[in-house]
Amino acid sequence: MNDSTKTITEAQVARLDAADPLAGRRELFALPEGVIYLDGNSLGALPKSVMGRMTRAIEQEWGVGLIRSWNDADWYPAPQRVGGRIATLIGAHADEVIVADSTSVNLFKVLVAALRMRPGRKRIVGERGNFPTDVYVASGVAELMNAELVTVEPDDVMAAIDENTAIVSLTHTNYKTGRLYDMAAITRRAHAVGALVVWDLCHTAGAMPCDLNGCDADFAVGCGYKYFNGGPGAPAFVFVARRHQAQVRQPLTGWHGHARPFEFTHDYAPGTGIDRMLVGTASQLGLIALEQALQAFDGVDMQQLRRKSEQMTDLFIRLVEQELAPYGFGLASPRDAAQRGSQVSLTHAEGYAIMQALIARGVIGDFRAPEILRFGFAVLYVSFRDVWNAVAIIKDVMATGAWKAPEFSERKAVT
Repeated sequence: MNDSTKTITEAQVARLDAADPLAGRRELFALPEGVIYLDGNSLGALPKSVMGRMTRAIEQEWGVGLIRSWNDADWYPAPQRVGGRIATLIGAHADEVIVADSTSVNLFKVLVAALRMRPGRKRIVGERGNFPTDVYVASGVAELMNAELVTVEPDDVMAAIDENTAIVSLTHTNYKTGRLYDMAAITRRAHAVGALVVWDLCHTAGAMPCDLNGCDADFAVGCGYKYFNGGPGAPAFVFVARRHQAQVRQPLTGWHGHARPFEFTHDYAPGTGIDRMLVGTASQLGLIALEQALQAFDGVDMQQLRRKSEQMTDLFIRLVEQELAPYGFGLASPRDAAQRGSQVSLTHAEGYAIMQALIARGVIGDFRAPEILRFGFAVLYVSFRDVWNAVAIIKDVMATGAWKAPEFSERKAVT
């Protein structure tokens, strides 16, 4: 399928599935019959093993063990334990990652900490078009710390990093387009002028290899409910490079970040290492679900996963161009797979109604205003045949005008 001028056939797609070394991972997930789920970049599918694990956690550990389970069921060290598991998937050491709070809260913590590490510098460089919460949090930090947030177009980021920059805060994979930043190059540029870099990995972690230590990254944050399949509102993670941990002073000095929390002293003493990024009591059920869900990655070669992702997103783009040319779709994602995360975003003036019609037909993606139809490919459970069938359904929805039904234009609270 390397020749992009040739028509893609169903038989070729079947051969891709037959040769897929990750095909068996699909059986680990509870996927509804008749659904093609292309929204794992927003909420991952449910791993089957999570249901039994949660039943045990609720009925036995909480129901019978009660408060004893903080010790007896090893609840208390779960943030460190699950963080260590995530570390293996993002190119970090186990003692550099901890699971806590939400992505937004963790971003606040690391931005304030990074500004404190660069006294005399007040500029945060960000991306125009980044996920709004990243911009909101950075704006709030800038106001709180008497700093300045400067947002620029993605192509202008490198030029915007200068000797006045304290922090570069970017999302590695853009949530709308799937465009990737060159993590290593941007980090090198920031370090050359004495700045620190904060990476948001929400659309990277679990979808592709990531080498934080290989890129000499400073800080990173990310969520547990997208490609990690930890469930709605799953706790997030935060990475702090070992070389920074002793000097990090994060602003939310809660008791779980204390060096001796069960001495209950009123004087705050930060914990050692990554533990100082904790704040309050962990959402234990969320941690248990996420820890179990991460077992789906056991034995997975992340380079292999990335190759499948590139093949799959290439296939989707080629099928869209082959089958949907008359219907007015545009491509918002980079055409080069090396510059694209595990998603493809299309544009269409009637994108919202079209996506609602697709969801009604069992092809679940999502919509991002003003005109983006977003399709995420969580390749542990999406097959190449899913891609073929999804494009066929899109074609039928467009050819029949099914998307024009009035109910599909009624805006829901979550798009």
